[in-house]
Amino acid sequence: MHTAAPVPPSPDWADRTAALLEGVRARGPLVQCITNTVVQNVTANVLLALGASAAMVDVTTEAGAFARVADALLVNTGTPHPEPRAASLEAAHAAHDAGTPWVLDPVAVGSLPVRTALARDLLALRPTVLRGNASEVLALLGGSAGGRGVDSTAGPDDVRAAAVAATDGRTVGALAVSGPVDLLVAPGTGVVRVANGTPLLTRITGGGCALGAVVAAFTAVAPEEPGAAAVAATAVHTIAAELAARDAGGPGTFQPLFLDRLATLTPEDVVREARITTEPTAVSA
Repeated sequence: MHTAAPVPPSPDWADRTAALLEGVRARGPLVQCITNTVVQNVTANVLLALGASAAMVDVTTEAGAFARVADALLVNTGTPHPEPRAASLEAAHAAHDAGTPWVLDPVAVGSLPVRTALARDLLALRPTVLRGNASEVLALLGGSAGGRGVDSTAGPDDVRAAAVAATDGRTVGALAVSGPVDLLVAPGTGVVRVANGTPLLTRITGGGCALGAVVAAFTAVAPEEPGAAAVAATAVHTIAAELAARDAGGPGTFQPLFLDRLATLTPEDVVREARITTEPTAVSA
């Protein structure tokens, strides 16, 4: 039997997101990105537009040292060549030891053996936030064989139970699952859904991968609140995308408009546009 667990009073998520956006811009966090070669430029530009900075330090010997001084770390498994694989583990170990918040984005995990083994080793180091699509997250948590490459064949609700279990068991600090409506889970926040966004994010390179870097930037200003950081980052990213889509003629015009909207997004925009809801989790009676 399952009953609804009481959810602690949640913040006004729109106001909390607006405040964390201001925090990111005030601090300008430096995010170390060990990410796939396809999205490095996009990721750096998204962080700069947001008000953060990117450092693509992805070689061994340097990666661990840099993770100890960076404000946050992103590890993305999209192109797991040998040296970045080793650098990812080196950096994640260093971040774990130094208390640097870090985000794991397990791109295309499940059906591909090299990245799947790497992601499982990284998961053992307890990332601050695990962010991915439903198939990737399910595969990493042991619930499926993965999707079709980087495309999910599952939806956020398919991973809800596994996400709650992973955060309750402290496998990760928070879990963010992307989809038509994004699903965010963390202890103390219940299950949060962000309904902003646009299909155009799936029509450009790096729409999801760059979100992992945005989540990392927000963990830098709220390291003790990974759930709040994941919610706020997802909301800011998807609100900017939604506003950009209103003026875009297609993917080609959407991408620069998205950067512009990230750069000019105001707290008032966030409060006006955010569609964020909270629901209880289910626990065994």
